[in-house]
Amino acid sequence: MLTLEQFKEARGVLRGVIANTELVHSKYFSDLCGNQVYLKPENLQVTGAYKIRGAYYKTSKLTEEQKAHGLITASAGNHAQGVAYAAQVAGCKATVVMPTTTPLMKVNRTKQYGAEVILYGSVFDDADEYARNLAEEKGMTYIAPFNDLDVACGQGTIAYEIFQSLPDVDVIIVPIGGGGLASGVSTLAKLLNPHVEIIGVEPTGAASMKASVEAGHIVTLPSAITIADGVAVRTPGELVFPYVQQNVDKFMAIEDDELVDAFLDIMENHKMVVENAGLLSVAALKHLDCKGKNVVSILSGGNMDVITMASLVQYGLINRGRVFTFSVMLPDRPGELLHVAEIVAKQNGNIIKLDHNQFVSINRLNKVELRVTLEAFGHEHKAAILQALRDEGYEARPVGYFSSICS
Repeated sequence: MLTLEQFKEARGVLRGVIANTELVHSKYFSDLCGNQVYLKPENLQVTGAYKIRGAYYKTSKLTEEQKAHGLITASAGNHAQGVAYAAQVAGCKATVVMPTTTPLMKVNRTKQYGAEVILYGSVFDDADEYARNLAEEKGMTYIAPFNDLDVACGQGTIAYEIFQSLPDVDVIIVPIGGGGLASGVSTLAKLLNPHVEIIGVEPTGAASMKASVEAGHIVTLPSAITIADGVAVRTPGELVFPYVQQNVDKFMAIEDDELVDAFLDIMENHKMVVENAGLLSVAALKHLDCKGKNVVSILSGGNMDVITMASLVQYGLINRGRVFTFSVMLPDRPGELLHVAEIVAKQNGNIIKLDHNQFVSINRLNKVELRVTLEAFGHEHKAAILQALRDEGYEARPVGYFSSICS
């Protein structure tokens, strides 16, 4: 069982190893949701995520014989780095099986800590099964990423730090994948204050814990489709499930599009990089049904590659109407391009890119296509620019929209 004594032991083991990530008060999110919002930035943790807590504590509990056989785990990235780091400190070999969809940055970081990386399967569950089979075949010690009470206990030490910085915390929002973080944080939080409310958040495309709690038993989803690769888990852990069942008061499922908005909010207002899984607790703030409470959102990690970051920025700006492209057909005669540019300039639109295509039709007198990409202030400004063009006789139509970032 997870007990207060075990959490105390874990805190002692981790002291001096992990960073005490101080709470960050967010005026932006506080104003947005009508509560006092504090961010727990585990994206600034050693190895870039909270996972080092559970991996290190679990490794400290192993015998020398278990360490000698080498450690093996499966992970979408953050637990991988935690195990690799812990193994490096312990002086033993680590093997990590990662889904083939794992961002390259997470793969390389894991290798930098000295681990051997094997890419297998499209989702975590595939990689996990392969890692377990390999552990049995070669006699290695398997370190579960979430379905282990020692691991969950290490993750739960986050709650100590939250209460130390904010003793009167009312609500803690925690991302959920397999349940290790949620079980540890919720259990310790309830031990420290039974009245604190714990909200667990999953992506809509991989809400396996929510489905399991509603069913009253472990449920395996047919798929786990989400941009939040760190929580793309089809089957939650059966060992941690009872703790989540008992101590998490409410569950939310968040659409991937909301994670894009949350990414921009965190970047622009707090200058921090938070990966999609960690953004779940940020996106959830807009859905809170309480006011005037002290709320802590756990930012579980920040290990994101620059290509993913660039995509999130692009999609986010498009979704908010701050970047858009319109197409208009022009007569191929001098002055038409200038006229369009003048209309845009009068509306304070900032042109980013122009594509003047004379070869869209052989009828160049009437059919030259101009595509213009603009920076705007939002959807209202975008609509005003398009209307100004139409008022001058140009049939401008927006192009390049994305119905879903997962499509």
